[in-house]
Amino acid sequence: MVTNASQSGRAKRPPRPLDSARLEELALAYVARFATSAAKLEQYLNRKLRERGWEGEGEPPVAPLVDRFVGAGYVDDAAFARAKSSSLLRRGYGQRRIAQALGAAGIGEAEREAARASQTAQRRAALAMARKRRFGPFGPDLPDRERREKQLAAMLRAGHPLDFARLLVSAQDADTVEEWAEQGEGEQ
Repeated sequence: MVTNASQSGRAKRPPRPLDSARLEELALAYVARFATSAAKLEQYLNRKLRERGWEGEGEPPVAPLVDRFVGAGYVDDAAFARAKSSSLLRRGYGQRRIAQALGAAGIGEAEREAARASQTAQRRAALAMARKRRFGPFGPDLPDRERREKQLAAMLRAGHPLDFARLLVSAQDADTVEEWAEQGEGEQ
């Protein structure tokens, strides 16, 4: 049986304040474990400093440490943006939702634009969501008006354009929407 410190009568010791070496160790462990952006790494280190305090001399070297990690290639915002965008597309999210997620991760406008999916990829993502959630022609039966509106709202919340959502939710058969998803290249 596991007991926590308060049950065993021992007071939990506060964590030791950070110094430069320990701050760098935390940063290395974080980038080794998680794909991250420079902004997320900086947020993490600042949170750790608030929780534990600073024991080193002067100001904590958070920004120079993050810059050094970016320069060494440990943190690459462009690669993070491409990977996150690709992952969210496969899960069925639309471009608007992907842009929001990248913005929340501190990815700059240039990297967000470079990671923007093609028209075909955006259509495939909408199709993937419709399949996964059994919307439109992928459901057991064609939805009534109320259910169609709920499906439409879910597609919009996932970041898909209104015209994509309408087409998928009101399609009569799966073959039509699958053909539609593949013909998106060249259209913007």
